[in-house]
Amino acid sequence: MVIGCAEVTFRAEWVHSLKEKRMVLKSLMERTRNRYHVAIAEVDRQDVHQEMVIGFACVSNRASHAEEMVDKVIDFLEKNTDAVLCRVEKEIW
Repeated sequence: MVIGCAEVTFRAEWVHSLKEKRMVLKSLMERTRNRYHVAIAEVDRQDVHQEMVIGFACVSNRASHAEEMVDKVIDFLEKNTDAVLCRVEKEIW
């Protein structure tokens, strides 16, 4: 069993409240979960309205497939939000 996971940080200067941030995050995470069947959640900086830190994980039988899935999810997240991607930390176990 191979586990692929990542923590992705976005900056959204146009978000002006925690309520607005939660709406953006909920929509983005739901679309990602439905498309890629990964476990996904907001994992840090919950009280900072202009930063979004999303963590996700997938399970596979091959490291190459897990890495491919992680890369696809990161690409999907980046393309489906107006927020700026600031940092990515990936791990494959």
